[in-house]
Amino acid sequence: MAEARGSRIALDGVTKSYPLPGRRGGARLVLDRVSFDAAPGEFVSVIGPSGCGKSTVFNILAGLDSPDSGRVLVGDGAASGTPHSAYMPQKDLLFPWRTVLDNTALGLEVQGIDKREARRRARELFPIFGLSGFEDARPFQLSGGMRQRAAMLRTVVQDRELLLLDEPFGALDSLTRTEMQDWLQQVWQRYRWMVLMITHDIREAVYLSDRVIVLSARPATVRREVRVDLPRPRELSVVTSPEFVALEQELLEVLHEESRRALAEQESAPW
Repeated sequence: MAEARGSRIALDGVTKSYPLPGRRGGARLVLDRVSFDAAPGEFVSVIGPSGCGKSTVFNILAGLDSPDSGRVLVGDGAASGTPHSAYMPQKDLLFPWRTVLDNTALGLEVQGIDKREARRRARELFPIFGLSGFEDARPFQLSGGMRQRAAMLRTVVQDRELLLLDEPFGALDSLTRTEMQDWLQQVWQRYRWMVLMITHDIREAVYLSDRVIVLSARPATVRREVRVDLPRPRELSVVTSPEFVALEQELLEVLHEESRRALAEQESAPW
């Protein structure tokens, strides 16, 4: 197992609102003083009701958006303009006209790295990501799970301190999703990346994570933080253990409570 590296990354009192379409001067508060952190080598999942602001949190962490107030902290100081994270969105976004190898090297090329060097770095990871022999294939020739592994390779090869995974397995069928969860746990234990993952799957969050952050209904606050003290490596059979079931039930109850509150607020909203 690799030694964890990097710096602690934190959201410190982050607030964010967006203008309301058609309502001059109106704004919708999305994040309300959200604070949580991730330590080097830690796997943290973020769950919450649909539309609560999880992706907004990730956009701010990735530098794609700015908070109205609050800070993103890297180590002991505020994040600078230097990217510190690599972002894997929900869809794999592989370009159909590029080979799998060229797709996985794309992030490095965007950083200004020579194409030959970018391809070399990406190629080194193909055996670990189960993609050997598919370097010259096109994305349409890959299964759904292989496409997601290619998208994750493209993210990992950028060598950032933090991986942001936004519902990475949400589009996969149940069996493939379970296989990918097990695979991700294995490669994470090998490299000990610092990971923040958005998921709507509570079981996935408990199975993969060291901690689970539950966001409230919008405007999002940190509703609860649950530590997952289950031994690693985790076999798939752990999901039937009393400890796992108790954690899943705790998170499910909190999430259902927030989902009901979100629905009630939508029904009573004036717009």
